[in-house]
Amino acid sequence: MDEEEFLHRVRRQSYSGYELVGAYRDGKLIGVMGMRPVHTLARGPHLHVDDLVVDAEVRGSGAGRALMSFAEKDARAREMTAVFLDARKEAIPFYERENYVFHAAPSMKKMLAIRSR
Repeated sequence: MDEEEFLHRVRRQSYSGYELVGAYRDGKLIGVMGMRPVHTLARGPHLHVDDLVVDAEVRGSGAGRALMSFAEKDARAREMTAVFLDARKEAIPFYERENYVFHAAPSMKKMLAIRSR
């Protein structure tokens, strides 16, 4: 995805409360996390974390932990009941160290073709 498409997606998601948060070290962006408020019948009001990414060179330095801590504080301030996320298999140990637990079966998707107008 190029920069233009990235910015388009972030702007479009922001209409539903999506926020993109950055982690910086010495003025350099080292990690990003998207988060959005959600309210569903099954889960009630909660925060959903999307797209947590930390630069491979600094993984293990606390940037991911700091971003997740930010999300949790934000959710508490909004009086939300939980933080949910989808995790890549390789990232599960990180989330388990942060006291996240397996909640449900893997998410599924079906890609839909969009017709040109």
